[in-house]
Amino acid sequence: MCGIFGIFDHREASNLVYLGLHALQHRGQESAGIVSTDGSTMYMRREMGLVSDIFDEEALQEVKGHAAIGHVRYSTAGSSSLKNAQPFVVEYSKGFLAIAHNGNLTNAKIIRDELQNYGSIFQSTMDTEVIVHLIALSHENLTLDRLIAALRRVEGSYSLLLLTDKEMIAVRDPYGFRPLVLAKLKDSYVVSSETCAFDLIEADYLREVEPGEVIHISKDGIRSYFPFKKVEPRRCIFEYIYFARPDSQVYGRTVYGVRKAFGRELARERSVEADIVIPIPDSGISAAIGYSQESGIPFEMGLIRNHYVGRTFIEPKESIRHFGVKLKLNADHETVKGKRIVVIDDSIVRATTGRKIITMLRQQGAKEIHFRVTSPPTRFPCFYGIDTPSRSELIASSHKVEEINRYMTSDTLEYLTIDGMKRAIGNGSGSFHYSFCDACFSGDYPLRFPWGMELEQMELFVKR
Repeated sequence: MCGIFGIFDHREASNLVYLGLHALQHRGQESAGIVSTDGSTMYMRREMGLVSDIFDEEALQEVKGHAAIGHVRYSTAGSSSLKNAQPFVVEYSKGFLAIAHNGNLTNAKIIRDELQNYGSIFQSTMDTEVIVHLIALSHENLTLDRLIAALRRVEGSYSLLLLTDKEMIAVRDPYGFRPLVLAKLKDSYVVSSETCAFDLIEADYLREVEPGEVIHISKDGIRSYFPFKKVEPRRCIFEYIYFARPDSQVYGRTVYGVRKAFGRELARERSVEADIVIPIPDSGISAAIGYSQESGIPFEMGLIRNHYVGRTFIEPKESIRHFGVKLKLNADHETVKGKRIVVIDDSIVRATTGRKIITMLRQQGAKEIHFRVTSPPTRFPCFYGIDTPSRSELIASSHKVEEINRYMTSDTLEYLTIDGMKRAIGNGSGSFHYSFCDACFSGDYPLRFPWGMELEQMELFVKR
């Protein structure tokens, strides 16, 4: 998770970054920050909490200048505290530097230990800070070359924005795990995690930042480089399933359209007789519409969401994650009473949320509850930036579908198959324009941890 946004050469840079972060708030709710420059000095504002709570007119006036980058954070590596809020800012021999990172570096602990043995002093527990230290230690003259040299040392997932007094640099790792897109607002270039942020500021979407691409933006214009060893890209499929906003275009397709296709394919694979189809809002809505259209079962909003409560899966505190279900959703009695219901959700991780929702629906008089999931069982942890740190937390890694169904107390439970998911993304043809990382379902990791590091890395996640 996490969302990044940056703009170069615009007199309202910080205001636009604020709006961009507001559009990306769904990608992280722990902290937010903006760093700007006027060409000689850097200005910073970072706090814990939501974008709208942190930045008012007075706060935005503090981060002045013609260029700015911003970050909304959900931690997967490093604790949830202000010292780990981004963008991360340092002053070193070449001047000021700010960096915003979405992803997770799988060899961060190895490099961190090595750097500390040589005397480096770390200010945070973020894996992102490893990149900053490697930049500072580089013997290259230009910031661009220093960054490239640093990234050649790291492994894992990263979509990055780097800002100095004179330039903004955008980078995406060679596998392209996390999304990053480029736009133009008149004469200014804009970079974001998702295209929905461009719509808000009326920027013109240009293209994806390609896997392994480094884009350098300065007063001299924009330049593109591909300095890393080429590998087959493996874009994260979970962006379609859960992370991205439905109105974003991700990997060349609208998220809304892909989620509807997931629902249609699920209806073909796992049909059931029922009276209504209801989604678990908000990420289940698009798929439920697709399921309803394909099956002919009427679509209803049987669960009503309180939009003033954050997304349960993103909330970092276990106690709030569980209590948040009651705060977030309420079943509509008239809609569900006496009905055979198909409940559509995007995924099941721990199954605690689904169990509570089913209990809620039965209390409101639902006759039958058939739970349908528009992704395959999540059996394996993700080490590329998703909060599934260990197999012990994933119910599908140790339980069969029938066992999960009994635990959740649904009448039936079915998942979309991996093949069905691929057919849906391929517009029904089964063909891909891109290759995707589906390791959380298949266990097919495109990039593994260094030998012996997997357990330690999982502990790093758990100790958030």
